[in-house]
Amino acid sequence: MSNTKKIIFLGSKPVGYKCLQILITNQKKWNYRLIGVLTNDNKKLDTKLSVKKLAQKNKIPLLDSLDKMPVCDIIYSVQYHQILIAKHIAKAKQIAVNLHMAPLPDYRGCNQFSFAIIDKAKTFGTTIHQLETGIDNGAILFEDRFKIAKNIWVKDLYDETENRSVQLFQGCLKDIVNGNYEPKPQSIFTKRKTNFHLRNEINQLKKIDLSWSKEKIERHIRATYFPPFEPPYTEIDGVKFYFDAKKF
Repeated sequence: MSNTKKIIFLGSKPVGYKCLQILITNQKKWNYRLIGVLTNDNKKLDTKLSVKKLAQKNKIPLLDSLDKMPVCDIIYSVQYHQILIAKHIAKAKQIAVNLHMAPLPDYRGCNQFSFAIIDKAKTFGTTIHQLETGIDNGAILFEDRFKIAKNIWVKDLYDETENRSVQLFQGCLKDIVNGNYEPKPQSIFTKRKTNFHLRNEINQLKKIDLSWSKEKIERHIRATYFPPFEPPYTEIDGVKFYFDAKKF
């Protein structure tokens, strides 16, 4: 059909795989076509849920780089590893969107799950927002916020957020395709706090000072123990001693 919309998907990790599955399944139903996929499969996390293999199985072209993206109607990013610049975003004639697994503008950037636990946040969430130049600063299109369980561990918060993110993606996909959304600038949410965290900040969170209170030590362990990544540790005479979650 001449009015069939063209979508390019950028994504990785299990959540990217699950969202790509949803996109593939609903192409005919909602009159769009996937014309390209960009991915960077993470060997530590993706296991069998490979975005690359899923695209190949369904004969969707794998693109080599952002610069090689063709013009399309919609760019949809889910846990993609690169930051898009203006010329990339401009390839989407209708809109470029991103699924950010955290509430905005509360937690922009990386390792948002860990920082929410460190901050003793009572709620968390997931957000679909418009892609703009910069990091996680585009207008909000759709979101889902939920309460955080008391004494939650980072892996459990991640899993809960991933499940809700996939549900949000599926529930809003038709509206995204059809343009049924009203972008809301993050600046209008004046009662929400704003945080931005860089990827390497997690390293400092993992370093436990044994002079801290018992509650603070346990909170930092809950916030940073996430196999297969390096666990939290204390350092004595330059030697790292790691904490094991099974002991808590």
